Amino acid sequence: MIAATGFKRLGLAVAALVAALSGIFAAMPLLVSTDAVREAVKFEIRNVTGLDPVLRGKVTVSLFPTGHVSFADVILGDERSGQPALAAERLTARLQFFPLLVGRAEIADVSLVRPTIAVTFEPNGRSNWSGLIETLARSQKPSPQETTSFSEIRIADGTVIVRDEARNITETLNDVEMSLAWPSISRSFGATGRFVWRNEPVDASLSISDFAAALAGARTGLKLRIAGAPLKAAFDGAISSRPTLKIEGTLAADAASLREVLRWTGEKTLPNGGFGRFALKAQTNVVGGTIALTGVNIELDGNAAEGVLTFATDGRQTLQGTLAADKLDLTPYVSTVRLLTANQREWNTGPIALDGLHGVDLDLRMSAAQVILSSGSLGRTAVAANLRGGHLTVTVGESQAFGGVIKGSFTLASSEPGVDLKAQLQFIDVNLENCLGQMFGFKRLEGKGNLAFAIEGSGSSVLALTRTLNGSASLSGKQGALAGLNVEQLLRRLERRPLSGGGEFRTGRTPYERLTVTLKIAQGTVQVEEVNIEGSAVRLALAGSASIPARDLDLRGTAALVPAGATAAPAFELPFIVQGRWDDPIMLPDPQSLIRRSGAAAPLLDAVRARGARDAVRNAIERLTGAPAAPADTPANTPALPVAEPAQALQPQKSE
Repeated sequence: MIAATGFKRLGLAVAALVAALSGIFAAMPLLVSTDAVREAVKFEIRNVTGLDPVLRGKVTVSLFPTGHVSFADVILGDERSGQPALAAERLTARLQFFPLLVGRAEIADVSLVRPTIAVTFEPNGRSNWSGLIETLARSQKPSPQETTSFSEIRIADGTVIVRDEARNITETLNDVEMSLAWPSISRSFGATGRFVWRNEPVDASLSISDFAAALAGARTGLKLRIAGAPLKAAFDGAISSRPTLKIEGTLAADAASLREVLRWTGEKTLPNGGFGRFALKAQTNVVGGTIALTGVNIELDGNAAEGVLTFATDGRQTLQGTLAADKLDLTPYVSTVRLLTANQREWNTGPIALDGLHGVDLDLRMSAAQVILSSGSLGRTAVAANLRGGHLTVTVGESQAFGGVIKGSFTLASSEPGVDLKAQLQFIDVNLENCLGQMFGFKRLEGKGNLAFAIEGSGSSVLALTRTLNGSASLSGKQGALAGLNVEQLLRRLERRPLSGGGEFRTGRTPYERLTVTLKIAQGTVQVEEVNIEGSAVRLALAGSASIPARDLDLRGTAALVPAGATAAPAFELPFIVQGRWDDPIMLPDPQSLIRRSGAAAPLLDAVRARGARDAVRNAIERLTGAPAAPADTPANTPALPVAEPAQALQPQKSE
């Protein structure tokens, strides 16, 4: 009975409270003037932000079930400029409940619906927000007479337009959803939310330690985080804007593909190959338009390097720096550079594109203990790359390669025909087989030596470049051999039996003690001015020409057996020709010289030249075939014994 009475009293109390609240809500529109609420909201916005919004549309005040004031068509800034600093379709202020009970309007938070925020930077560095920021800075100064109420401003479905008149650049952020933690009790300012930039959604957060100091240009703490599909980045440091913009702190960034990041940010397309996984961490110092990175740790395509970098945005974009790495794998970048076709027998006819060399200047110095290429590797290497106005110059200070050292430079530049190439390189004391094999596909020269060349050309493809090459080249070698050719064996065989054929002489090696080559290049044709090969057993001398576009040889020379005496005449000399493709040339002895050295065939050659000497012909045939020749008066239509052609006589024989 007592419990029932208690529940009854509680129910009556709750009913009374509900009735009282209902009465209060019903009477609130009568107790609070909507005009007073509207003016109070405008005053508080002006008091908190220091900004005086211009209300050009309808004002709606609602006090039940929740109190809020909505202003349509609101702008900040000079509307006469055509693009005010801020224009929103609607500004809604949500009111705090309990102050309304006593007839006072206090804002809980403010929402901007579909605002357009325009930020325009003038060539002198000021912007259309400069005056508003100065006003906002004055409003953030502590005042004992005034207190602020609301501490949050929300942006819904907004648009931010940033213009740089000096560089004629305009960027737009769409679908902006942000929440601004406005300073009320604390001095800090924070913003979190997301936006869409160039069709990529980005989550972002910003934290400023002292908002008033930041507005005044004084130094204050800054934290920034952005995260999108192309890039994630974080900055933790400090910022000041007086007397000039200065930012310093730690920057960290990573991306699945640097190529996609540059595409997303609107940079020029990079050359094909590489520029994938990317990570960066560095101490950052931004002064004006220059970004200096020290203590840099950078990773790209699995390569890690340390050093310093500087990026200048004043005028042309320029990247300068020095980086050092233990190992540098260039395979992703050079693997797409195809000098030859798929069958490795013709020059590539595909177009050469250097679009990625425009839009940015580069002055970068790099060193690595090891450099890996698609076809081999280099030892300790120091290079400098300079890119200016689309002209790329790579200078090799020193590179330990092919058992020796490489020095020199090469330049690539866009031109009317397609691309200009200039190269001056020296290969000092290198392994000739590895060097010539990897560079030109010629693997038949062994030994150590020096190679130097200076060439230039232009064209739209590798094949077109080879047709315009001009320059010179020289080669010297020592204590090596010609692989796949035994000249000594061939000469001694032909010395004994000139017409027996050479046997299988395209095997083995021809050792040499000294090699000298001098070449001149004109419009893709190589004139062989000097080729001397001196060994303990043989000497060779060559002259002729070679076609770089066709990759073939047309050379004539003399091979001689070295006599026992230093001053004695060569024991045996044989003229020969070298023809065919330079990766697999054919060497043929001169047939007339072989016939002339043959005691049996020499009279035949003389008889052929002197067509009236029938007796000499008959005698030669008998000596060669062992059969009597046809009588001199044999009718013309009577078959005679066949005579071997000189080329047939030079075919390899099974035995001597």
